[in-house]
Amino acid sequence: MITRKLTLYMACLVLTGTAGGARADDAASSQKNFSIGMAGQSLPRYSGSDKRRWQLVPLVQARDGAFFIDSQKGVGYDLQSDSGLYLEHTLGYDLGRSERNSDWRDGSDRLNGMGNIKATVNTAVAIGWSVSPWLTLEGKATLPLSDSQGVNYQTSATLIPLQTSTDTVAFSTAALFGDSRYMNTLYGVSAAQSRRTGYTQYQAPGGFYGADTSLTWSHQFTPHWGSLISADYIWLDKHAKESPIVFRRNEAALTLGVLYTF
Repeated sequence: MITRKLTLYMACLVLTGTAGGARADDAASSQKNFSIGMAGQSLPRYSGSDKRRWQLVPLVQARDGAFFIDSQKGVGYDLQSDSGLYLEHTLGYDLGRSERNSDWRDGSDRLNGMGNIKATVNTAVAIGWSVSPWLTLEGKATLPLSDSQGVNYQTSATLIPLQTSTDTVAFSTAALFGDSRYMNTLYGVSAAQSRRTGYTQYQAPGGFYGADTSLTWSHQFTPHWGSLISADYIWLDKHAKESPIVFRRNEAALTLGVLYTF
């Protein structure tokens, strides 16, 4: 979902203030580390909603060389070259969407009759290039494995204007794309759904559907305790905006998190 991009992919919201710096640091990939924490988020109830919700999400980050576990991305590995090119492959999980208000996943009572979007196991492949310590370009594709709900893609650029021993500021912007199945899973209204909900039937075309821009600041208080603040702005293009279940094309999300590194 878009909020897991954020969001969150989540993702909706993207919690990579320190990850962007890690790619620029060749030594990071050879280290072993483990971090746990908690984050609070304010975000739309679903992509296109004009209502908001608060949620708490656990943060877990562990790395052993090229292999990592990340509560936002999943389980995966990344391979990096001396030229700055890298490949990242992850196996993750998407919670789907409910047709009722939910405190732990996307959903709203305004979707009553639309049916639930099932949770899915997915795999994501990202190919990028750390052009310099302060600029990274990336292309990413996310494919569902446990249920065919379509494929989404994004191309992004991450700029790191500030990086010190205690602070990292990262600015990221991404163009969002989806095939027709993905678009209709999130934004389409079928004939059956139209009869149940009263919403006008809508067939969402595939292609570009929005942009996601985020600003993240991570701060290290001590060698063990750190924090992050991330603000996310999402704009939906007409392919998504013209859906009758989209009530707001401009969305924002805020994440506040604390991490403890062992």
